[in-house]
Amino acid sequence: MRLTSPRGGVPRHGRRFLVILAVLFFQAALLLTAHPSRADEFSDGLPALAKGSYDDKIAAASALVATGDDRAGDVVKAFSAGNLYVRKSDGAIFVGRDGAPSGQALLTDPVSGQDLGAVSESDYEKIRVNNKVRRALDELAGGLALLGKDPAKRKAAAAGLFGTSDASQAGRLTTALEKEKDKGVAAAMRRSLASINIGDPDPAKRLAAVKELANSPDQQVRALLLSRLVETNGKPAEPDEEVRTLIDSTLSHINLTLQLWNIVGSLYQGLSLGAVLLLAAIGLAVTFGVMGVINMAHGEMIMLGAYSTFVVQQVIAAHAPWLFQWSLAIALPTAFLVSAIVGIVIERGIIRFLYGRPLETLLATWGVSLVLQQAVRSLFGPSNRAVVTPDFMQGAIETSVGITLTYNRLYIIAFAVVVLAALFMVLQRTPLGLQMRAVTQNRRMAAAMGIPTARVDAFTFGLGSGIAGLAGVALSQIDNVSPNLGQGYIVDSFMVVVFGGVGNLWGTVAGALSLGIVNKLLEPFAGAVLGKILVLVAIILFIQKRPRGLFALKGRSVEA
Repeated sequence: MRLTSPRGGVPRHGRRFLVILAVLFFQAALLLTAHPSRADEFSDGLPALAKGSYDDKIAAASALVATGDDRAGDVVKAFSAGNLYVRKSDGAIFVGRDGAPSGQALLTDPVSGQDLGAVSESDYEKIRVNNKVRRALDELAGGLALLGKDPAKRKAAAAGLFGTSDASQAGRLTTALEKEKDKGVAAAMRRSLASINIGDPDPAKRLAAVKELANSPDQQVRALLLSRLVETNGKPAEPDEEVRTLIDSTLSHINLTLQLWNIVGSLYQGLSLGAVLLLAAIGLAVTFGVMGVINMAHGEMIMLGAYSTFVVQQVIAAHAPWLFQWSLAIALPTAFLVSAIVGIVIERGIIRFLYGRPLETLLATWGVSLVLQQAVRSLFGPSNRAVVTPDFMQGAIETSVGITLTYNRLYIIAFAVVVLAALFMVLQRTPLGLQMRAVTQNRRMAAAMGIPTARVDAFTFGLGSGIAGLAGVALSQIDNVSPNLGQGYIVDSFMVVVFGGVGNLWGTVAGALSLGIVNKLLEPFAGAVLGKILVLVAIILFIQKRPRGLFALKGRSVEA
């Protein structure tokens, strides 16, 4: 491409390009001049702290805080403590700290954060302050967090002022609220401002404060409003009748809202417990439905899954620590295989000789459970073992009304859904699932059609045990990993299976969720122990009317 004209000059399109480029540079310079960065505002405002009268210094400090720069906090604190220095040669400002040798000062550049170390005090001069300046600086420091750059810190600072008895904070909140653009932070500021104004001498302000607090129906607001109705020397803390009436109606609204949220919280806790019961019972539903075996060692399959998780974490921590955050994902197939193999060994070695004799299978599997518990005690000891929760499963979602949704419970709920979906896929889309359904519906006919029922029994028992191992991985995150882990879930698992309907997965899902939710709804009124007793009595009465459970499915035990 030719860059010059035939006469040796710049071509016309080149001249246009240069003109456009010059205009763009000119506009950029104007923008930078008209809108300096916050960092420039901070550094440019520092020299004014050493100039003029005390009132001028207060105004300079206020302007510095108004920039919202996080570094202003250190400067204001040092200024109030008399540890702010000005360099005589150029008027630059530095933050000092205690511990300097005699005749020297330990200084830090507030703009860059560079530590100058010990310098000669003769080259610097302390910026003088008086009591008036200190009081003003203390007030600025108190409101500094409300004007910071980080919305989360501003919100936390506003929330920390809720219910304070320091009326001077009202002015700081009002000033910060005028500049606040974040809706969530502004709501927190209004809430705290109302909690301060509720003690104002002006009844109109108190009335407006109660109206504002009605928008935040939580326990803190409820306690604050109740305190305004407490009588001292025969008189309530709130003297105005109109304000007391509004407080009463607001409290009724808050109490109703909190009761509704408590029900929501109980439903969530019930859903979480139902997911745990589903994981513990779904494997039992498979073996009990197809084989008619009362497997009292099912809880130990859960326990083996939990200990498999512990072993996997120990191996990863010793040999591949960079994989530790993936330890649970690695433990899932490990726990499934360990529990499935042990289940197949139990079925081939003991249970296959006891088909048709359910009471003897109950006694035999109970003995197997004792053997497995003692074997684990011998290998790992009787004490609890710690299974570490990965970082992504730690923490919780905390709501303003007191409901806490822990991440590990949320993951367990999601995991239970995934396991249930995978099991349905196995039963509906694989040859093993087809054979299992055939044996469940009519064992003799399935055998006559050439289905190897003995092999189906072995793989079915292994599948149910493997799913119990997966449940052990999940339960290791919310329960103690000990040799007795499975014993706490075996009775509930049988209750879920019998209540839902033997051999029916949808019945198992309905049974687990029903028992979990009913348990948690009863606990606030009856307590944990009495609530579980009431649930057990209700199931016994239900079974009297429907012996085959919610969703009856024809199986081998029914045919017999």
